Amino acid sequence: MNATTALGVAAATFGVAMGLSPLLQLRRVVLRGSSADVSVPYLAVLLVGFVLWLAYGIALANAALIVSNAVAIATYAVTTAAVLRFR
Repeated sequence: MNATTALGVAAATFGVAMGLSPLLQLRRVVLRGSSADVSVPYLAVLLVGFVLWLAYGIALANAALIVSNAVAIATYAVTTAAVLRFR
């Protein structure tokens, strides 16, 4: 495996981990039973970023961008649903 491939694998793996990171906030919301300290505008900015990166990945046919941002959007949807439910 060359350096570029290794870097791509590392970036894709970390991208998926970043996409799953809102689950940490979701866990806190569920445990506390409140989402009062979660910024909804922040979540909206994240969604725009995820969608733009997903579109870019699709335009490039780049699997790493597509997978990591598809995971991020799915995680975002679950987190946002919980945030709105616990308002």
